[in-house]
Amino acid sequence: MKIALAQINPVVGDIKHNCEKIVKYIEKAKKEKADLVVFPELSTVGYPPKDFLFVKDFIKTNEEMINKIILPATDEIAVILGTVRKDENKNLYNSAFFVYNRKIIEIFDKTLLPNYDVFDEKRYFSPSSQIKTVEFKGVKVAVNICEDAWKGYVFEPSANYSVDVLEEQFKLKPDIFINISASPYHLGKHRTRLGIMKEKTDKYGIPFVYVNQVGANDELIFDGNSFVLNEKGKEVIRLKGFEEDFKVVELQNLEDFEELPELKEDISWIYKALVIGVRDYFHKLGFKKAVLGLSGGIDSAVVAVIASEALGKENVLAISMPSRYSSEGSVKDAEILAKNLGIDFRVIPIEPVFKSYLSVFNKDGNALGDVAEENVQARIRGNYLMFFANREGYVVLTTGNKSELAMGYCTLYGDMSGSLAVIGDLYKTQVYELARYINREKEIIPVSIIKKVPSAELRPNQKDEDSLPPYRILDQVLKLYLEENASVEEIAEKGFDKDLVRHIINTVNKNEYKRKQAPPVLRVSPKAFGTGRRMPIVQNFKA
Repeated sequence: MKIALAQINPVVGDIKHNCEKIVKYIEKAKKEKADLVVFPELSTVGYPPKDFLFVKDFIKTNEEMINKIILPATDEIAVILGTVRKDENKNLYNSAFFVYNRKIIEIFDKTLLPNYDVFDEKRYFSPSSQIKTVEFKGVKVAVNICEDAWKGYVFEPSANYSVDVLEEQFKLKPDIFINISASPYHLGKHRTRLGIMKEKTDKYGIPFVYVNQVGANDELIFDGNSFVLNEKGKEVIRLKGFEEDFKVVELQNLEDFEELPELKEDISWIYKALVIGVRDYFHKLGFKKAVLGLSGGIDSAVVAVIASEALGKENVLAISMPSRYSSEGSVKDAEILAKNLGIDFRVIPIEPVFKSYLSVFNKDGNALGDVAEENVQARIRGNYLMFFANREGYVVLTTGNKSELAMGYCTLYGDMSGSLAVIGDLYKTQVYELARYINREKEIIPVSIIKKVPSAELRPNQKDEDSLPPYRILDQVLKLYLEENASVEEIAEKGFDKDLVRHIINTVNKNEYKRKQAPPVLRVSPKAFGTGRRMPIVQNFKA
């Protein structure tokens, strides 16, 4: 039997578009004489559809588009289709339809519903109460959906599942497992995912087909990287990462394939993830052009590169907004970077407006150099960017990093103003790593930007380390606290000063009110600020 893997990038809610795309891949599979074509989880509606699932017209439209567009295309080919369904009791299910010759032959409902981190499936779906397989052309196929294959590997209290779906399916003596997924990416996820499925295949001794969604929806990024494992657990087929792809494999010949070399996940994966995150945010919303403040610092430099790659240099505007405290080198560095990228670059000083603020709020018009005056500079810049966004049709990208967001080293309605936080899930040290990756072949980001001491340049001779611990220490502590939920004692045992650790943790907790007003953050770590980290704003816990 020939199986086609269709790794597609659906748009949440654009059901007609998604179904039409699915049909195109069905036709492609037919031309390559595939017997069966497999699509990712919830392909018809996009993942995650969230509270659209409560909208009656949404469910109705999905049913209509499947019947009108997809079923008529399934003559003489079988399709495993990720979709949503409602039963006679009005229960919703995350389902896989097995379709053949215009008919739904079998339905597999998702059994294990994740309800941790960014997942909230118990809010919407009922779990399957039946474990089953389907026979097609003499092959018994065990279809399961994403989390169904992760029993025993998800270390969250809420994921202590009582059912082992693959184990129960194996008792029905299938010839192959097929898993359809919408598995969000973070650095290291592919290695974990592949390792788990290899262990499963080694255990059961039958081939494993894994088809994952690709693309980005809101803050979630899906890497694709679908694969096929033969009965010995060797990866013999691999689809591309971070782009749509399609491959056909002959099931009977899997043992003859050579095992593919291991993929090494490194900083390049983060770069690709952020590029597709920006691109899909804009294109799926119908936006085209981005504007950002280009300060001459490392953060805005990296964001400018990512935006140019994602949207095209002709669609990016960078604005330098120097103040009396900005160094000449910063403006020059920003100009050189913009020239290297070929993006539109403008210099618009904030001094006239800043002077006006000083005259209004200071009796003699002289600067006091306090926090209010520092922050108003960031807010002036935010207003400048929003002006060009409104007048010329741009969307503002913010340039703050995870270290700053964690510590509240950012200004509400200033540098936090924008529609998307591109590097908001990268620690400062990772931003430097990404800059070095960008410059791996030639100097795109001026070396002077990478070498300069980090500074917001909001007062004379200001440095980030005047307000923050050194990033090489801060980022390690933040990672342990945010991503591993480590306690003060556990972090201190790794060689960090206990009082400093306590200060960092308490500062993180105190600044939740700022992060609640931040734009969505593209997620590339196991624990990003956003839907996966739900902390109260009003609290007074001290570590």
